[in-house]
Amino acid sequence: MSNRPHWKSRIGFLLVVIGSAVGLGNIWRFPYVAYKNGGGAFLIPYFIALLVVGIPLLILEQGWGYMQKGSAPVAFARFRKRWEFLGWWVAIFITFGLMFYYSAVLSWCLGYLFFSFDLSWGVDTQAYFFNSFLGVSDSPFNIGEIRWPIFFGIIFIWFVNWAIVSRGIRRGIEVANKIGIPLLFISLIVMLVWSLMLPGAGEGVSAFLTPDLSKILSPSVWNDAFGQIFFTLSLGSGTMIVYASYLPARSRINDNAMITASANSLVEVMAGFAVFSILGYIAFVKGMPLADAVKSGPGLAYVAYPQAINNLPFGREAFGVLFFFTLLLAGITSSVSMIETFISSAIDKFGWSRKKITTVVCLIGVAGGSIFATNAGLLWLDIIDHMVCNVGMITMGFLEAIVVAWLFGGTKFISKLDKFSKFKLGKFWVFCAKIFIPLVLFVMFMADTIKNIQKPYGGYPWSALFVIGFGWLAATLVVARFFSKAKWRTDHLKKKYHDEDEALLVEVDGE
Repeated sequence: MSNRPHWKSRIGFLLVVIGSAVGLGNIWRFPYVAYKNGGGAFLIPYFIALLVVGIPLLILEQGWGYMQKGSAPVAFARFRKRWEFLGWWVAIFITFGLMFYYSAVLSWCLGYLFFSFDLSWGVDTQAYFFNSFLGVSDSPFNIGEIRWPIFFGIIFIWFVNWAIVSRGIRRGIEVANKIGIPLLFISLIVMLVWSLMLPGAGEGVSAFLTPDLSKILSPSVWNDAFGQIFFTLSLGSGTMIVYASYLPARSRINDNAMITASANSLVEVMAGFAVFSILGYIAFVKGMPLADAVKSGPGLAYVAYPQAINNLPFGREAFGVLFFFTLLLAGITSSVSMIETFISSAIDKFGWSRKKITTVVCLIGVAGGSIFATNAGLLWLDIIDHMVCNVGMITMGFLEAIVVAWLFGGTKFISKLDKFSKFKLGKFWVFCAKIFIPLVLFVMFMADTIKNIQKPYGGYPWSALFVIGFGWLAATLVVARFFSKAKWRTDHLKKKYHDEDEALLVEVDGE
């Protein structure tokens, strides 16, 4: 029997994985992507992508962690020792790549939460954000100086994550999500109702939902739909493997994945209604076309929304606090999972103290995150985010499908999970995992590669993309190889876990 800790309850696990999936991208990316790809028509490829890639890959990752009873390095090493590096690679580029810049974005949320109390951003919200607050430089190599409010915000974000992760999965992560996720849904509902009551909200919602069927046959629309599903569910990040490894025997993996995906999509649709209600209000007040008010990413959260808040007929400060509090909650629940990905891996292999390794990781996080608090921070963030998401996570998802569906065996894998789930997938899952997922991810990777060859991403110089983007990703590969070659200090790799349901027996490869 495994002495690995378990979640206190199934609802606790579900709230944790929903918290990992629901993040800033649900609120500031999905509405924009849906709008530019045909509004209501985009929902057709979106839900197809959810069905044939999102849910199957979510089941693959949760099932792999559940069956192997370990973090990503353990899960892959138990199957074949040569694959251990893959688990370390994802744990490292998520914790020491994605989380580095994510902490800076959460620091922005924290700053704007305080600005909301007196609307400090003023009338020209774009100039305030890019010039006064970030002080964006003209080149990624022009680092400039530390923006101290952002840096102190980064320290606070890492401290909050340390306080949660260091307490373990039950007393820390599970408790935090049991509080945070219900609060997030309540905040989002209040924001949604408030937004729908504004003048012009109907026009915004109509623009969000009105289908432009002329776009549905465009390859870029389908690419965006699959990309949105992949990134919004935290796929290819190792977090689902880690979280599912703490599940007890007889867990309903298929059912859990369905609930997780449904909750995540519900948040995205709710955010779409709320965001476009506000954008419709901006267009109404300023008498401009709604298309001119639509932005994605930071432009939506820190420029368009403050503009709308400035023009609210009442409760401007309260709405600002509500919006940025909601963003902060969504970000914190996701950031915890990014850190746990590496923490769990280090504990599994080296037996290190959770509190000590969490402290070290968070201190490194503050130091590494400091580059994103400089004048060049936004530019570094953009480059590394592109590399981590479009190269690192997609490559990870592709290799996961190859290892589990082809090398381990898709039919054997799903037969063990279907046994305890009400929602059966059978041959449909096997087809998706063996054929459709690798094909889609390969096409996404090649499409992005070709686009970048034709024109450097973001208009950045090639030197910046190679030194900052590929350099950062290459460094994580080197460190991953180092960790995978290090000696095991625990007996996790040698154990046979025989769950009480007698359905799961992990045999250690003899390599």
